[in-house]
Amino acid sequence: MMKYFSSNANVASVALLLLLALMSTTTSAQLSSTFYDKACPNALATIRKSIRTAVSAERRMAASLIRLHFHDCFVQGCDASILLDDTSSITGEKNALPNQNSVRGYGVIDNAKSEVEKLCPGVVSCADIVAVAARDASVAVGGPDWAVKLGRRDSTTASKTLAESSLPSFLDSLESLANRFSGNGLNVRDLVALSGAHSIGQAQCFTFRGRIYSNTSDIDANFARTRGRGCPAANNVGNANLAPLDLVTPNQLDNNYFKNLIQKKGLLASDQVLFSGGSTDSIVSEYSSKPANFKADFASAMIKMGNINPLTGSNGQIRKICSALN
Repeated sequence: MMKYFSSNANVASVALLLLLALMSTTTSAQLSSTFYDKACPNALATIRKSIRTAVSAERRMAASLIRLHFHDCFVQGCDASILLDDTSSITGEKNALPNQNSVRGYGVIDNAKSEVEKLCPGVVSCADIVAVAARDASVAVGGPDWAVKLGRRDSTTASKTLAESSLPSFLDSLESLANRFSGNGLNVRDLVALSGAHSIGQAQCFTFRGRIYSNTSDIDANFARTRGRGCPAANNVGNANLAPLDLVTPNQLDNNYFKNLIQKKGLLASDQVLFSGGSTDSIVSEYSSKPANFKADFASAMIKMGNINPLTGSNGQIRKICSALN
């Protein structure tokens, strides 16, 4: 009799494990690069045209769109919660400290959504447009291409609190960065590869003032002096002054960012910690000398990031306007 119960218990345990495994993969399995092939076959081409137009008008927008996707996915998952405006019932994420007067590209996403809505009303989610826009932005500035998995739906909630606690800071240590990424299913190689997006874009003076005036050994002195010309030492003076994250190829998504780190020319403290005698030094060195490895890993990491807790099936909604609930 005991043997009988033991046998049945084992069968039940195996069945439970299989069920849990199935549940854990169901969400990602529902995302597919061909999701709109029948429902809206011209969606991707329409989004691509909108993004190319925006980046042609302002090269910096490429970095902004990649960052927008990142800031969306790290808060509640890739659900376009970052796009929601504040209402009487929702406190959005746009005014969270890491996003306020910093995250850009909302209008570009709205324009792309408007064009897609003309083709296929109520079919393509804002969350998917954000993900596709990041890929198209990368390609537009010489970065890697990848097949974006689609089928996300849009959230009906947002979380300013999560945005202020979950998003990486320009002051984060390597350990803090690794923990934030690990919490979203991303490893240290993903962390370093995704940080390579800082080969494009610009940073505000207040984010790097402490680093360039620190007189520490982890920053090149000439680099610090050069950066100081546009960023006064006095607090609250020139806080919003911009500087390119990469001086050499500021409008090209390439591996020059990693060469900068080796030369102690990372603009943000959270950049330089990737090459400061720690566990990620070898990855930085690899990417600095093997651009193909960086591009391949960047594409893979973007796909992984795009799979963070998406809403699928009947969850969420397909917003008609990205900044507001239906």
